[in-house]
Amino acid sequence: MFLRKPFRYEFKRFTLVLIAVNFIVFALQCLSGEIAYWIKVLGAMIPRLIIQNKFIWTFFTYMFIHADFTHIFFNMIGLYMFGIHLERAIGSKEFRLFYFTCGILSGVLSFVYYYFNNVFSISLIGASGAIYAVMFGFAVCYPRAIIRIWGIIPVPAPILVIIYIFIELYYSFSGRSSNVAHYTHLFGLLTAYLYFVIRMGIHPIKIWKNNYR
Repeated sequence: MFLRKPFRYEFKRFTLVLIAVNFIVFALQCLSGEIAYWIKVLGAMIPRLIIQNKFIWTFFTYMFIHADFTHIFFNMIGLYMFGIHLERAIGSKEFRLFYFTCGILSGVLSFVYYYFNNVFSISLIGASGAIYAVMFGFAVCYPRAIIRIWGIIPVPAPILVIIYIFIELYYSFSGRSSNVAHYTHLFGLLTAYLYFVIRMGIHPIKIWKNNYR
């Protein structure tokens, strides 16, 4: 099956390249003047601009735009923590395809959600959708890994994913206003699940059940 044709394995630390590019773009955002303005305008995923001006490239570029240093810092910490191990497990080429596929589809699904809810002026930015996908992938490839929340509380990686699913569902449907794109996080988890099933022929839930019987 063409969709499942594997890449030749190589490990080139593409995760570090992604982190570097994100910080470079953020540095440009911090500049004053037209460069910073146009990076934000042309990079963020804004439904109105996609509909009116066909800014479809923003389904890709929104992943590299961040609101402030705290936003990019925690995103990149998450990308490093989970990404470098996932990349080592599946190889750099597969990781690259996984990251961009899940990130782009998270943006597309977010656009569909905003469109049908008549939300057109929102500005979607950040790598969170792709990073949630990476966290999911890490839990699939390392189902027995233990993550220490706040460096103290030990939580198995699959349980951490489940906890985040419930957190994102709660905030998505609680009606609380927030600047956090909780739906995009959920779409990141969903696209990661579908990627493993369709592309890699791996069923995450079966793996988790087999490791925690």
